[in-house]
Amino acid sequence: MKNSQLRIPAYIDGVANICGSEDLVAEAMGREGPFYLPDSGVNFANMDSAFAIALHMHQPLIPAGGRRRVGFSPLIHDGGAGPALHSRQIIGNLEYMMDNPDSGDNHNAMIFARCYERIGEFVAELVAEGKQPRVMLDYSGCLLHGLCQMGRGDIIDTLRAATNDPATGRCIEWLGTPWGHPMAPSTPVQDYRLHVRAWQHFFAALFGFEALSRVRGFSPSEMALPNHPDVCYEFVKTLTECGYRWVLVQEHTVERIEGGGVRDPYVPHRLVAKNSRGQTATITAIIKTQGSDTKLIGQMQPYYEALNLGRRELGGAKVPPVVTQIADGENGGVMMNEFPPKYMQVMAEASQSRCPAVNVTEYLEYLDSIGVTEEDFLAVQPIMQGRIWERFTDGAGPEALGKLIEDLEKEDDRFGVEGGSWTNDRSWVRGYEQVLGPMQTASAMFAEKVLSRNVSTSEKRYREALFHLMIAQTSCFRYWGEGTWTDYGRELCRRATDIIRDNF
Repeated sequence: MKNSQLRIPAYIDGVANICGSEDLVAEAMGREGPFYLPDSGVNFANMDSAFAIALHMHQPLIPAGGRRRVGFSPLIHDGGAGPALHSRQIIGNLEYMMDNPDSGDNHNAMIFARCYERIGEFVAELVAEGKQPRVMLDYSGCLLHGLCQMGRGDIIDTLRAATNDPATGRCIEWLGTPWGHPMAPSTPVQDYRLHVRAWQHFFAALFGFEALSRVRGFSPSEMALPNHPDVCYEFVKTLTECGYRWVLVQEHTVERIEGGGVRDPYVPHRLVAKNSRGQTATITAIIKTQGSDTKLIGQMQPYYEALNLGRRELGGAKVPPVVTQIADGENGGVMMNEFPPKYMQVMAEASQSRCPAVNVTEYLEYLDSIGVTEEDFLAVQPIMQGRIWERFTDGAGPEALGKLIEDLEKEDDRFGVEGGSWTNDRSWVRGYEQVLGPMQTASAMFAEKVLSRNVSTSEKRYREALFHLMIAQTSCFRYWGEGTWTDYGRELCRRATDIIRDNF
């Protein structure tokens, strides 16, 4: 890659570097592989099955720091109890936890910080012992920025060293993710694309363009997959146009094209996204099996599940199945305490065995090497789309689709196109109007005053506006439904709209 040694700063004028180097990012993501297989060391021809694990790490950015030194609102005090939200600095939630150790579970802050760093050390230790560890990492842009902001560059340094050292880098696969941890089903499609590119920018600034070129899988926040046809089409189109090869999806959020649930979640599938105009986009889908309890990763359950599996036919070849799971990497006692020794034990036991650990991209590259490609994968689509297509005239357009969806919702209150996620019972739309309204206002204003006017992405005012828009769209401000977190979300939306209004 021509610019593999090029470095860009992590911060420009005090703002996270989340835009302005689009050509360099596109060049990195346009590099052709294989990226992992040549140095893998895993004997794919001599295995029966395999397993893959991913750790999801996230902390939101919140208006909860000390009094703002510079801002777009006057200082307001809340009855002598300290500065109100309007006057608070935006900091990472981890920093807030450390500053307020006596509140809730904030006493876990130092343990959380340790969780973010330790995986790099675990991999290095196992490699030094001659083992073949594997792990996939999903860190939100909010978290990476928060760590930098609070002076924990040591955590970034540990992760960077493990990522860029050839000996350990082949064992670690970073997954792309949207920068601000937004929900794909309910985030405006043009904003979601900005989140995807922003994460790539910031990751390249922290870890380098060579490391970015190896990021080929994508992990959506909360495992939320849009099932509205037009939104899902734009989602898949964004991923493929941003250079991603595969996406991680939850088993119960997809269905077979011919109807019914996934029959074999242990082999790759092909996610087909068709929109109301008859256009189609596809991407490889790796199925995360049902269940989101951190015990599944904390106790390394995917390994024990994979031990009972054998090769199966795919594209005319006998291939090893892969059990894939993802879980929060820091939450809960199991992940904090039980995961480290269990990870070390299982990785040592699985190395050079007939059921080793793998990362997904190296597995897909192995399939490439034996002639099995995406065209050989079984096709799936988002849940409930089958009911749409059996009654929809191909290419009839958005208006006709909207009318049909309205009819289906009236006929069956269980039908919905608000997406699916790891929770399955949560719409992420209904009940969140008091946050979604301000989010939509900020998004519309950004589209009108910034995007439609083709403001240069290298301008400071663009970067500041984008930063505030993205942090306002973080899923955490909806997850809890009401209370302090909803207040945080509304305040961040207010700041975003103020910045856009005052600067464009």
